[in-house]
Amino acid sequence: MTLKYAIDCETVGCVAGSFLARVSIVNEHGFPVLDEYVRPTAMVTDYRNITTEIKKNHLENGSDLPTVRNKVANIIKGCILIGHYLKFELEALSLSHPEINQRDLATYEPFLRKYHYNPVALKTLARDVLGRSIQEDEHDSIEDARACMDIYLKVASEWDSDI
Repeated sequence: MTLKYAIDCETVGCVAGSFLARVSIVNEHGFPVLDEYVRPTAMVTDYRNITTEIKKNHLENGSDLPTVRNKVANIIKGCILIGHYLKFELEALSLSHPEINQRDLATYEPFLRKYHYNPVALKTLARDVLGRSIQEDEHDSIEDARACMDIYLKVASEWDSDI
């Protein structure tokens, strides 16, 4: 049986754009298998406190990006990777993952049809598919990864039968 993991990343603003600040991965049961803060390599100009709980001390005590990237790569190798806009998560990590093993909620055709091919927020999917409220205040990458996994598990048999 192929392992399944859901991922969510949070970023902060730096002079050169966005920088990965936190990576969370949960298993099929919603248990975190990785939850790491990433020490920035550039000056942070925006902690995005409106949407994240990330503080300066989280990042100062974080791991360096290559270490986090290697941990993530080792965990997701050969697995089904679930997320919302996986392209952005993988870009933030400078990683790739076989498309056949990606389950991106943002590009899942039945969800696209339901929302008339408009981008749909994870918060909306969690509410509509799970009846769950998330991201009420700040974004929590563990909570978001769990929501991704739970949404996927609701539609997994249909989704995977099409592949």
